[in-house]
Amino acid sequence: MSITLTDQDKITVYNAAHGAVMLMSFAGVASSPGKIAAHGSLALTSATGAVGHVLAKRPKGAKLDAKSAAALADQVFPALTEAVALLKKQDPAEAENFRSTVTIAVEAAAGAQRGEASPPVVAMTRKISDALGAA
Repeated sequence: MSITLTDQDKITVYNAAHGAVMLMSFAGVASSPGKIAAHGSLALTSATGAVGHVLAKRPKGAKLDAKSAAALADQVFPALTEAVALLKKQDPAEAENFRSTVTIAVEAAAGAQRGEASPPVVAMTRKISDALGAA
């Protein structure tokens, strides 16, 4: 099934996925936020389907407020839920592709730390997972 995403839909999907990775880097600030962001971002580049096409190129107007974890979370958590909902309306398989892609990116980001994930990283992973499942 082919899906049609508006420019705003593309911004929502892009911001949600990349914002989730940014949130993971905020949560892992005690270790290596750059390494966490790199691992998560690399995982996003492996996305396929309509989601992969959206994540491959930053849509015009895509912007994330990264002044603080709280400001970023206020933008990203609703975007994650909205992205799943808008994809599910057109193609449930593509919504699952998005969920899976973000989950893999978050797991890759969490895995960038040495040893066990820190409590903030574990908590952020749960919050992102909850937002993906809220749709």
